[in-house]
Amino acid sequence: MSENGNATLISANDSIQKVLEHFQIHMRDEGFAINTSKAFASDVRLLGQYLGIDTAVNKIGTKDLNDFLEWLLNERGVPCSPKSYARRVTTLKVFFGWLHKIGVLANNPADAVIQRSVKSPLPVPPAEDDIARALVVSQQMREGEGLKKPDARPHMLLTLLLQTGIKKNEAMSLEPDHVDRSNADQPMLFIRYANPRLRYKERKLYINNEWLEVLDEYLDQYQPKDTIFTCTARNLEYILRDIGEAARLNKGLLSFENLRWASALRDWRAKEEPDDIRQKLGLSKITWRETKSKLEQLTKDADTVAE
Repeated sequence: MSENGNATLISANDSIQKVLEHFQIHMRDEGFAINTSKAFASDVRLLGQYLGIDTAVNKIGTKDLNDFLEWLLNERGVPCSPKSYARRVTTLKVFFGWLHKIGVLANNPADAVIQRSVKSPLPVPPAEDDIARALVVSQQMREGEGLKKPDARPHMLLTLLLQTGIKKNEAMSLEPDHVDRSNADQPMLFIRYANPRLRYKERKLYINNEWLEVLDEYLDQYQPKDTIFTCTARNLEYILRDIGEAARLNKGLLSFENLRWASALRDWRAKEEPDDIRQKLGLSKITWRETKSKLEQLTKDADTVAE
């Protein structure tokens, strides 16, 4: 349904509950990711819980929204993580911005919502010594040491994440033809998204020939038909866990998120251009601000310990 079609079905006197039904249709028609649509809808319902689900949307002002956010942070009695808080602010701006755009509301009460700075704690990426121990273990698995037969998958996965810093969903979407070998001196990996709204995250990442050798071993062993990884995302997490346990690392240290930070930190310490790191990670300029700040702090903390 078009935005104009939505406008003819919604009135400023309609309740949060009724408007939410049309907002969900709008998100579906606009191609919002399923998880995003679910999260935004949940956030609007939470607003309805606070204000009353039958509250008319034209009765909601900026003060109501700021009070709602204050309630989330300090009065609800349920932890509100920095990530959840930031998303809920975004939900308010998208929801009321949409109502204003289609003419249901004369003014957008979310325009002046106070965006508090709620920083998430610093990540705990594996140190270089940890990484070295993990690589020894994954190489042993590659060679079949202690196993019934050689398995290249653990080493391929670990070295892929360290080189590229890609996310779990990006790894799961990789296909053999996403590897570009046309330039033997500089092979590349294409990160692609099926959702048109996420195409801005698509990018080319440099990979080295050593990784290609491990990949070829893996492809020969597993013979994937579609995506490179034939198992579930949970199984990949188990593989990282098993490497960490065999290397006697702290529980949970080897994770997709921690290895993503380790990859970024390596580039940061190597004095790579900040915007190159941002693009490699597929981050927006807004998200990069906090990431950059954390990389600076992690580097500072590491230098302090070294002294």
